[in-house]
Amino acid sequence: MPSELARRFRAELSEFQQTLHAVPPELIDVPDHAGGWTRKQIVGHLLDSAANNRQRFVRAAIDGSYAGPKYAQDAWVAAHGYEGQPWETLLRWWQAEHEILAAVVDRVPEDRLDARCTVGDDAPVTLRFLIEDYLVHQRHHLHQIASRSS
Repeated sequence: MPSELARRFRAELSEFQQTLHAVPPELIDVPDHAGGWTRKQIVGHLLDSAANNRQRFVRAAIDGSYAGPKYAQDAWVAAHGYEGQPWETLLRWWQAEHEILAAVVDRVPEDRLDARCTVGDDAPVTLRFLIEDYLVHQRHHLHQIASRSS
């Protein structure tokens, strides 16, 4: 049975998806500031973050701990060429990646939420913290997307 954290994770992802689908088409290629990422690139960054965090969540749930690298976000966004993808494709990818991530969070045993996780040279945190922080990270970027559309 999914934990309360897993249920909250799914609920927030559902809200995030609605925000993404509400972005006016004429604004998807607009950067958030001079030299900043476009909405397409921000969604791409969220895809990269999901992929990196899936590794962390799964390894911590299976092994009881995680230690691994940070990721070079600008290089990842550039390597994927998200700015050249159709918006609808990015939204489908976001949905698929987050359905997978939510399924992982659903299956994390309650006792593994306290697993020690070290990302790069950051201080160790729990898996629970990584999952909650992932939602904070999504909220931050979705606020950027939504605030620019008003």
